[in-house]
Amino acid sequence: ELTELYRQNNDLVGWICVEDTNINYPVMQTVDNPNYYLKRGFDKEYNSYGCPYVQANCDLQTPSDNILMYGHNMKDGTMFSDLLQYKRESFWEQHRIIQFDTLTAQAEYTVMAVFRGEAEDLFAYYRCTDAETPQEFFAYVDACKNAALYDTGVTAAYGDKLLTLSTCDDSGKNSRMVVVAKRITEPR
Repeated sequence: ELTELYRQNNDLVGWICVEDTNINYPVMQTVDNPNYYLKRGFDKEYNSYGCPYVQANCDLQTPSDNILMYGHNMKDGTMFSDLLQYKRESFWEQHRIIQFDTLTAQAEYTVMAVFRGEAEDLFAYYRCTDAETPQEFFAYVDACKNAALYDTGVTAAYGDKLLTLSTCDDSGKNSRMVVVAKRITEPR
């Protein structure tokens, strides 16, 4: 399904969608220029909205234990703005599933933890892409659960694949809103 888009821009690595939200976008990755899509649209032209993109050191083919994805929180409600609604447990109850399709597979993820805070006060969630040991993986999961705004009842075991979505939170100078989800369907 993504073949035609990939022909238009081979930086395309997938598509993200959260039903009944504005999150329904192509996802990009540039390993040699990590923040290229921070201020560029799908057409590679300057665009203050940018385009959702995957952190450069994440491998979508193997895949990494944790795929980190970034998108802007735009005032008009586009890009990753709807992630801020996950502050409310009632929103999570209605939007537990995140669909993330890559060029080679389709998969669903269920939200495991939602947390927010000033970037310098949060644990370094962006550093965990591949756990070298089960203990490292469990430490990441525990850190996510400990920082969570509420308990989702979802946890992860070593070997599970995670998806971490990050955007700016408008509640502080350098605030972040982070949604971590666990893959619940085998890629198809």
